[in-house]
Amino acid sequence: MRRFLRDNGLGLGFGLAFLLALVGQGLAGHADYDDQQVSHGAEPVSLGEYLMSSSFAVDVAENWQSEYLQFFLYAFGTVWLVQRGSPESKEPEDIGPESDADQLLGAHTRDGSPPWAKAGGWRTAVFSRSLGLVMGTIFLAAWAAQSIAGWAAYNADQLGRRQDPVGWPGYLGEADFWNRTLQNWQSELLAVGSFAVIAVFLRQRGSPESKRVGAEHTDTADTG
Repeated sequence: MRRFLRDNGLGLGFGLAFLLALVGQGLAGHADYDDQQVSHGAEPVSLGEYLMSSSFAVDVAENWQSEYLQFFLYAFGTVWLVQRGSPESKEPEDIGPESDADQLLGAHTRDGSPPWAKAGGWRTAVFSRSLGLVMGTIFLAAWAAQSIAGWAAYNADQLGRRQDPVGWPGYLGEADFWNRTLQNWQSELLAVGSFAVIAVFLRQRGSPESKRVGAEHTDTADTG
């Protein structure tokens, strides 16, 4: 058990932190939602009712979609875009999908290589891009969930103001949808881009997300 915890500490640690943050969001969101209900002369709701509401769903989904957009863009973008001196970038001369030898494909696979890396044809082609494809699929699913939950929350607000509700296609053109979407996109893109540049000059000893402490600023793809 101790070895399992050590070998999977990164995933388990962040998974636990995620659950605690989600619980905290649910509790804080419920309190804020009830405050707004009371201020508008409406009845407060139970925690269970809030967790099943479109208000909670849209708040969760809009953050999830932006996070997976970040990973999707990073997985694909770093194939062709480089940042000299960054541990988050590959060497400038390696721009592109790289050779089969570099990627351990075909005759260059090893005994422990994944079966689909050895299979060739469409299976290897799909597996070669599976990380970006899965991140992109989760992003689109979360974005769709955000749009549906946001649409329900928007119409509830419209009805509360005695205004006409809108259809889902109409909501996709509303400022509310794009405000929710773009405020998350811009923060994720800023964080990723700035980290890639800042990591050229700053270090975190022992982290694979940082260069080695004594590495030159111009060293690229060096990790600690």
